[in-house]
Amino acid sequence: MAARKDLDGSASVPAFYGKELRWKREAVGLTLQQTVDGSFYGVSYLSEIERAQRRMPVDLARHVDRVLRTDGFFERRCEDVRKAKKAFHAPYFADAVDMETRARDIEEWCPMLIPGPLQLEPYIRKIIHAFNPLDDEEVVDGKVAARRDRAWVFEDADGPASWVVFHESVLRQPLVDDDAMAEQLAHVAAVARRRRFIPQILPCNAGAHPFMMGSAFLMSFSDAPPVMYTEGMYSGQIVDDPGTVVQYQQAYNRLRAAALPPEVSLKMIEAAAEDYGNGNHARRIERNHLA
Repeated sequence: MAARKDLDGSASVPAFYGKELRWKREAVGLTLQQTVDGSFYGVSYLSEIERAQRRMPVDLARHVDRVLRTDGFFERRCEDVRKAKKAFHAPYFADAVDMETRARDIEEWCPMLIPGPLQLEPYIRKIIHAFNPLDDEEVVDGKVAARRDRAWVFEDADGPASWVVFHESVLRQPLVDDDAMAEQLAHVAAVARRRRFIPQILPCNAGAHPFMMGSAFLMSFSDAPPVMYTEGMYSGQIVDDPGTVVQYQQAYNRLRAAALPPEVSLKMIEAAAEDYGNGNHARRIERNHLA
């Protein structure tokens, strides 16, 4: 049997944390399975924390501290690990990004913007400049790269099963010039055509509907309870109370019922991309201004 590769604890804060976790666990003679017994998490998840490939959730850290009798050490260090990772993501989004990597299913409602993992560079830059106009180009470049790194969520065959409901205004109100908007929407449609996610469009005339107050990002897992993430311009929140998550899930089901069927929605996205590409959208806006 090949010797196990020892993790270099000096490489990063997560590496130090993972190495210490494994050392403490082995020092008391517990297996990975024995350590996670009684928690909502699986062996593979704890193993990935020990290898610095996952962040330790606070509830699991508390569980580990109890099992290993480490006097709250791992719970106290969770924040250090969180700050050390995802430097170009907003701090309030770091936990959601981490959860995204192990989600089995993702359901998203997008009232104003195309989801981050589907955004192309011109679209991303326009959003960053609008939300954070004082960011220098180095920071903007880092944020663009961080967002494009999440493209796997929708584009990888092994990514989570995903369902996205867009408001029609996402198609009708361009954030970038017509050529860039055409490319952006064509990309969204192409990813959907490869069966990487299921799109639905909520039409502008849908009337009252769930989530009129904001976005929603529901994630379910094989080894943990489901959660919901919601975000404002400069803040975000993970909701993990089981009863509240169920309410959000039911609301999302009603939202899907109010939206157009997936195939109709996909054709709308493709038609909008074509409109931007051949100039029809600009001519339509000009006619409306003259009317």
